[in-house]
Amino acid sequence: MTTSFVEYTTKEGDRWDLISYEFYGVPNKYYLIQEANEKEIPPSLLYSPTLPAGLKLKIPVLEEQPIKELPPPPWKT
Repeated sequence: MTTSFVEYTTKEGDRWDLISYEFYGVPNKYYLIQEANEKEIPPSLLYSPTLPAGLKLKIPVLEEQPIKELPPPPWKT
C-alpha cells in the first residue's frame, strides 16, 4: 500500500499537535507526522515541542474508513 503525502511548511510557533489538529481534526495523531518525517528531520527537531518556521514536512493522507451500514432497527423490519 502506497501512502500519499501533502507537503506543509511550518510557521513560527507551530507545534506537532497543532499541525495534527489542522490536518486530522484531532491533536493526538502527531506521531503519524513525526514517523513520516523521521528520516529527513534531525531528532532535536523531531521531538521538540515547537517547530521553527520554514521546515518542510510530509503529512500523510489518511484513508477514510468506510462507514459501516447498520441493519435497520427492529421496528422497521
